[in-house]
Amino acid sequence: MTTKKKEPHKDQNSSKATDTTSYPGGTFPIVGIGASAGGLAAFEAFFSGMPANIDPGMAFLLVQHLAPDHGSILTELVQRTTRMKVFEAEDGMAVQINCAYIIPPNRDMAFFNGSLQLLKPSAPRGHRLPIDFLFRSLAQDQRERAIGIVLSGTGSDGTLGVRAIKAEGGMVMVQNTDSCEFDGMPRSAVATGLVDYELAPAEMPAQLMAYATRAFSRPSKPAIVTGSFNENALKKIFILLRTQTGHDFSQYKLSTIYRRIERRMAVHQVDGFDSYVKYLQQTPVEVDALFRDLLIGVTNFFRDPEAFEVLETQIIPNLFEGKSTSSTVRVWVTACSTGEEAYSIAILLQERLQFLKQSCKVQIFATDIDGRAIATARAGIYPASIADDISPERLARFFAAEPDGSAYRIHKGIRDMLVFSEHDLIKDPPFSRLDLISCRNLLIYMGSDLQKKLIPLFHYALIPGGMLFLGTSETVGEFADLFATLNRKCKVYQRKEDFQGTKRVALGRFLSHLPPLSSALGRDAALPPIAGQDTPLAKLSLREMTEQALLQQITPTGALVNGQGDILYLHGRTGMFLEPAPGDAGINNILKMAREGLRRDLTTALHKAAGTKERVRILGLRVKTNGHFTMANPPVSPVTQGRATALESPLFLIILEEAAAGAAHAQTPAAVPMIVGTEGSTMDASARIAELNEELQAKEEHLHAANEELETSNEELKSSNEEMQSVNEELQSTNEELETSKEELQSINEELATVNTEMQTKVTDLSRANNDMNNLLAGTGIGTVFVDHNLRILRFTPAATLIINLILSDVGRPIGHIVSNLVGYDQLVADAQTVLKTLIPKEVDVLTSEGKSYTLRILPYRTLDNVIEGAVITFVEITEIVRTREALRKANELLRLAVVVRDAFDAITVQDLDGRIIAWNPGAVRMYGWSEAEALTMNVRDRIPPALREKALVSAHQLSQAETLEPYQTQRIAKDGSIKDVSLTSTALVNELGHMYAIATTERTKQPKIAQATEVHDARPG
Repeated sequence: MTTKKKEPHKDQNSSKATDTTSYPGGTFPIVGIGASAGGLAAFEAFFSGMPANIDPGMAFLLVQHLAPDHGSILTELVQRTTRMKVFEAEDGMAVQINCAYIIPPNRDMAFFNGSLQLLKPSAPRGHRLPIDFLFRSLAQDQRERAIGIVLSGTGSDGTLGVRAIKAEGGMVMVQNTDSCEFDGMPRSAVATGLVDYELAPAEMPAQLMAYATRAFSRPSKPAIVTGSFNENALKKIFILLRTQTGHDFSQYKLSTIYRRIERRMAVHQVDGFDSYVKYLQQTPVEVDALFRDLLIGVTNFFRDPEAFEVLETQIIPNLFEGKSTSSTVRVWVTACSTGEEAYSIAILLQERLQFLKQSCKVQIFATDIDGRAIATARAGIYPASIADDISPERLARFFAAEPDGSAYRIHKGIRDMLVFSEHDLIKDPPFSRLDLISCRNLLIYMGSDLQKKLIPLFHYALIPGGMLFLGTSETVGEFADLFATLNRKCKVYQRKEDFQGTKRVALGRFLSHLPPLSSALGRDAALPPIAGQDTPLAKLSLREMTEQALLQQITPTGALVNGQGDILYLHGRTGMFLEPAPGDAGINNILKMAREGLRRDLTTALHKAAGTKERVRILGLRVKTNGHFTMANPPVSPVTQGRATALESPLFLIILEEAAAGAAHAQTPAAVPMIVGTEGSTMDASARIAELNEELQAKEEHLHAANEELETSNEELKSSNEEMQSVNEELQSTNEELETSKEELQSINEELATVNTEMQTKVTDLSRANNDMNNLLAGTGIGTVFVDHNLRILRFTPAATLIINLILSDVGRPIGHIVSNLVGYDQLVADAQTVLKTLIPKEVDVLTSEGKSYTLRILPYRTLDNVIEGAVITFVEITEIVRTREALRKANELLRLAVVVRDAFDAITVQDLDGRIIAWNPGAVRMYGWSEAEALTMNVRDRIPPALREKALVSAHQLSQAETLEPYQTQRIAKDGSIKDVSLTSTALVNELGHMYAIATTERTKQPKIAQATEVHDARPG
């Protein structure tokens, strides 16, 4: 549209700037700026704030809501305020540094691989979101280098684009509301909690250039610094975050953590980690800002349509199979952020219920650790830009537009299906008995160890056959034995039975104490380093620990157990010493599996080793094996080397070894020793042995009974534990119901608040309308009286009190009881009753005692529903109209006389008492030759011959004594100097007081008659 647009694009950098900001690799920042109403002033202020002698070293893409059917002069207007080249964008145009590009009308603009792409909008007019379109393309192309600026405008365009830019680690600026002409778009962007700067447009360029210099002047990928300096500073940052937010981010991926911290340091122009730690300590608000940066809360309705189509067609129908009307479908949406995904699933479930025509209850638990995001989800209000992600049919069915059209509110029926709560997926107890778990785009931010803990957690929370819905880049990893793959592309899995689950429970007894996995929902996680070691704790391999301990003992057969005897790992063939215990196949415990002759001493040795932390060896045990006895000397040794030292619950290695060969063959009783008494006599050894055997048998029986009592107590404790778990689940269910009730009450409260606001608005409107009506009625000056069916006064205007003697206390009295100032009219009551009966308006002119005239009108009083509720009596003053009417009548009479004077053949003149001519008709012009203008400057004496002037004065004196003189013959002088004989009739003009003020004359020449008579005389015979 402009000549500048046609200039060669390659010459755009030929400005005479003295300095230009440069960046490594030849790249430069791309800044997207969006505005709507009031945007021109904001654009001008923004570019006027640019330094006069320094090029910004970046490119600007400007989007404003333009009329699609009119050309734009925005390019010319912006060019006046900046030294940069300004172009109206063209399809495929390459973006160059230190240039600005303006979106053309009726186009969407995107940035792709260094060039601009223009597309015709697909959305109808009024529903287009070109700022979101540009911001999203910037986020996808530039990622953490993307910069978005939202300026003045109405609506919410740009809000979703802000979320997209922040998701990639970019930077966002917003115009502060104090400088906005329209603050709808800035407020909507600020409400996301993701804005980095709120500034006036004139202040933005300096901050923008400072940020770009700090953030983009180094390589885009920060190196992971392993030095103790940055490591210690990072730990301090984690401590500050944990202290203020309650969440531990030490297990995030280090690359993500460094990138986010570097970005915050660039925002505040802070150099060095130590300086940033001090800044965090001095600025608690920055801790919250860093916390929000570490949270990746990007979501939208029906994100990844293909995956949601699979969910709708393949997964959700299976959830309702076999469900009775009294059963409940339970769904858990983890890391729900602001709730879009949770509501999307709720909509699909509701549509399925309507299709099945069932009343099955659906309960959806949506959780996140971000309290602000949960608050947004609970409110259920989203910007109008969600219309791009939701079909028009669903938008109409499940959403209601806010009165101002800037947002949509989720319907109450969908809202009631969900319970939103703050919940840390890693450290808080999971929900249970779930039919579906949606955990999309969460595991990709976690380390493999955290994933391996969460997948079994999901397995535990799901019912048999329950569904797991993951993101397209996530899998269940090595837990294919827990989940069957239903859709590999969309990552839909179904729970399988876990026959090795008891082993996982045993592992949990000593792995549960590991540092809590307190990464934020949907965030990166990495294991923290162990104190005293240079590297983080690697995978805990039980086999490796067992083999290392066995190698130290040089023993082929052994078992790794914990302090309770639970077997964690077996090495070699142990059937000679262990056998499966009868009953349910649960946790394999070596004390229960030990064969006869080994159990009692092994229990004692294990307890002793656990207490003393030293090696205990049992000698001379006779273990019964398949009908014969095996001699064994099993040692019990604490595992004190390798990675096992990182565990708080100690492990023990039991080596199951046979005794030496010589002792192994000694299966027959040895020679009975001789016991020598104190007196040297020899006692019967057999009797003594029998006595000792009986004592030993009694102790064994006592010990056996004690063991049985202990086992009984353990069973009771186990039963109590199960009962407590049941109670805990019931309490959890009750808590969920209470949360639901709380959500319902909150929703009702919000509805009541909305109704209250609406009522207050209506009261304000009615009050304003009443004030307007009073001022209107008072300002018109029309006397108005409102009466009901019984002619009782309802309301009257001040002007009515001039006609009818009304005061405020007369309201409610019959109008017939009030004295009026009307003269000659006493039919007011009768006429009003007639109007109410016939509904035909009545109009009559009346006169007051003050001499003023009014038009009285009586009309039926009709409501908006066309119901007659009384009558309206109005008095419109017409005094001036009556006077004007009379004056017009008189003027018409004079007009008729004027026509006679104008059209008469005789000369008619008017002269004042001094003889000045004041009227001269066309007949006088024809008779004497003087025009009217000439005659009006003359005196009547100028037309009288000198000899006749005295006689004319006598005639004027006679006229003053009488109104009219009889016609008489005289002479008058014409313009050509000739003397004309005329018959003159003079009439006195008298005013209302009877005083003569002028003389009117009618003059008729006798020449025509003389000529005629002469002709007749000449015609006579001679």
